[in-house]
Amino acid sequence: PTRRVPRDPKYAASLTWELIDKIHKLAGLPFMIKGIATADDAKIAVEHDVDVIWVSNHGGRQLDYGLGSMDMLPEIVEAVGSKADIIVDGGVQRGSDVLKAIALGAKAVAIGKLQAWGLAADGTSGVVRMLEILEDEMICAMALLGITSVDQMTREYVRKTDALVTQPHEMSSWVNMPVGRIP
Repeated sequence: PTRRVPRDPKYAASLTWELIDKIHKLAGLPFMIKGIATADDAKIAVEHDVDVIWVSNHGGRQLDYGLGSMDMLPEIVEAVGSKADIIVDGGVQRGSDVLKAIALGAKAVAIGKLQAWGLAADGTSGVVRMLEILEDEMICAMALLGITSVDQMTREYVRKTDALVTQPHEMSSWVNMPVGRIP
């Protein structure tokens, strides 16, 4: 059994494309939509003149069985073409992750967990230091690739491989389950 009406109104599934069109028209501003997770939804978004598509799987917190943002990104970029800019979030832990996202077609990369860790470690200074580390990692990775600008990042620099680590990370929500799964 499922419930038709969510218990909390903030989770109501009442946002429609028609309502999005009205909001966009009333605002008269560039319009961004977050949470796009499929090429089909991205196509619909550009049909409704969305200016920026934010690819996100909500950090896997909401749907832990969903595809990762980086896995979804290439097909969404292909579906959108140049009709909208693309931002991506999810799983960004290092500067090389930022470069991968750019290589796969993202215009920008959003971070959440890293800034929270920086803030928790040392307030504003911790966030600044985290951004400096991220920048240093990007510069190092670009040097290792033989490039000098993020504009030079292309899909040719990214290859999907099998995971080298099969045990869950200590920061995983499922660290005590073998390989993160219920046996």
